[in-house]
Amino acid sequence: MEQMPNCPKCHSEYVYHDSINFVCPDCSHEWSGNDVVENDEKVVKDSNGNILQDGDAVILIKDLKVKGSSIVLKKGTKAKNIRLVDADHDVDCKIDGQSFSLKSEFLKKA
Repeated sequence: MEQMPNCPKCHSEYVYHDSINFVCPDCSHEWSGNDVVENDEKVVKDSNGNILQDGDAVILIKDLKVKGSSIVLKKGTKAKNIRLVDADHDVDCKIDGQSFSLKSEFLKKA
């Protein structure tokens, strides 16, 4: 018998499988079996579902306005050598010599 994984959100051991996803009855968190990662490592995926890693190059998929300034990062801009962080913005990178924190949902792997 295969052992069910603990919930990645609340770490509850009371998890069940509903044919597509794993479900935690304690916190109502649902996740697919492909998202289960050992050692509690966070998986960061781009807009196409590709897994991002430190050092990857990414491309912006839409224009992004930078809060607090008049800078607009244009669609198609490439950021090299990204760094993954554990925050609300998943990716730290440098574009044209300036540091930015971006969400992975607006990026695609180059």
